[in-house]
Amino acid sequence: MGKKLSSVPKETVSSETAINNNTQPTNPHQTAGSLVRHGSALSLLTLISRILGLLREMTKASLLGTSALSDAFSVAFMLPNLFRRLFAEGSISVAFIPTFKEYLLENNREKTREFLSSIFTFLTFFVTLMVMAGILAAPPIVRLFGMEEYNETVILTRVMFPFLGFISLAALFQGVLNSFNIFTPSGFAPILLNIVTILCAYGLSPFTQNPARAMAVGIFIGGFLEAAIQLPFVLKRGQSFFFTSLKRAFTNPGTRKVLRLISPTIIGMAAYQLNDLVSTALAGRAGEGVVSSLQYSLRLQELILGVFAVSIGTVLLPNLAEYAKTSQWDIYNKRLVSSMNIIALISIPITFFSLVEGQSLIRLLFQSRSFDETSVSLTLSAFTFHMPGLFFIALNRILAPAFYAQSDTKSPTLAGIISFAVNICLAAILVGPFQGAGIALALSLASAVNTILLLVFLKKNPNITLGTELSSALFYILKLSVLSALAVIPIRFLSPLLREFFAGKGRIISYGIPLTINTIVYILIGLAMLAIVRDQNLLAFVKMVRKRGKSS
Repeated sequence: MGKKLSSVPKETVSSETAINNNTQPTNPHQTAGSLVRHGSALSLLTLISRILGLLREMTKASLLGTSALSDAFSVAFMLPNLFRRLFAEGSISVAFIPTFKEYLLENNREKTREFLSSIFTFLTFFVTLMVMAGILAAPPIVRLFGMEEYNETVILTRVMFPFLGFISLAALFQGVLNSFNIFTPSGFAPILLNIVTILCAYGLSPFTQNPARAMAVGIFIGGFLEAAIQLPFVLKRGQSFFFTSLKRAFTNPGTRKVLRLISPTIIGMAAYQLNDLVSTALAGRAGEGVVSSLQYSLRLQELILGVFAVSIGTVLLPNLAEYAKTSQWDIYNKRLVSSMNIIALISIPITFFSLVEGQSLIRLLFQSRSFDETSVSLTLSAFTFHMPGLFFIALNRILAPAFYAQSDTKSPTLAGIISFAVNICLAAILVGPFQGAGIALALSLASAVNTILLLVFLKKNPNITLGTELSSALFYILKLSVLSALAVIPIRFLSPLLREFFAGKGRIISYGIPLTINTIVYILIGLAMLAIVRDQNLLAFVKMVRKRGKSS
């Protein structure tokens, strides 16, 4: 059998009860409240994580700016991240959670443990091979990007590539916990990564050849902590597992089903990750600082995206998987549509505001001695064309789980391949005249194509009857766009006056106070407009808050 990693807790009965309690079909009203409750808690943790991630980028901006060394770190960190999304997070979302949910519904403890042990053994073996291959093949891989700091990029890649192994195990543990509707440990794990990286950047820089190496060490340690912090919570749920033989791991029915579900998506997800590789390679040849400026811009977009879209998608997948397995299609459809509306309500107004206040945001967060006017200009040009794609990227995070919950991996795969082709073609055409901005625009347009394709494929599924709801959602998107455009008009006039009034008082005051005032004004105007048109989502939220206030 191999070495056992944990023993079954003594309170076996209570663990079985917990499994039953978490896998029984739920009342739709209870689930709606659960979605909001879990989504809110995860959003808060994700917000903290994204803020710390932003602080990590601010640290990099302060120490490295948009120099060739900064580009070296960006490329070196991107490589293990690419494989992480392909083999770890993608696999968990696409195949593990729906399959593991079936085992929980079947309520056979021994079969569940055998499945977990097989997946754990397979993942450990496979990812270890990938890490060793990545370390050995770093020189020819890095050469593809035409990096100015070639030797340093190779060193940084080798230091950070073991991050792939740690984060893959962390993703597996997250999949187990999310299947039990436990999201807090997984939400807290990235917080540790960012904290450790920031501390190492400042604490180890005096002892390393350059700050990039200090940050790379932080990534290595943070990845280990991401896995380590979640393991006790997995064991606490009574989910024990152990190393087993490779033959037993590969022949386990659950493992084979996971691999069967993953197989079509490997192509689609590889295409998606190849987007990053090709785009980065194009950016690396477009001039010094272009790679870093794109990364800074994406970090701002991910800060916004991660707070709501990732959280909602993470909470939504286990729920949709349960509804699909128990044929509760009415609840499935309502939950999906309501999630799409929530995404629109948040992302569209934020997009309009970010386009107006992008420069202030970039100067406030990144500007320093190393991050000069050229850096601001490069990052702003990328950010201006990244932000229009925010809504589509966010919506894709909601639509993809709708397929994965039904074990349909072919539709998102096809959509991913087509959008990949669109992105690469547009990026190759636009990078010449527009540099980083052209690559950012290509990503936004490709994301829109991906969204359209997913909606078309979704309508072909006989179990999903969106029909009039989809038409209503399109009208809702148009309404929000008009209201957001109107709400941002006063900001365009107010912003220059505020910046002029607070100019010359230091970065925090000169840009932070005007940005804060503009944000408050924009939110108040937006809420007033939504109240005037009696927006149903806003009214439902107010009603929920009042109800919770009375109950407390």
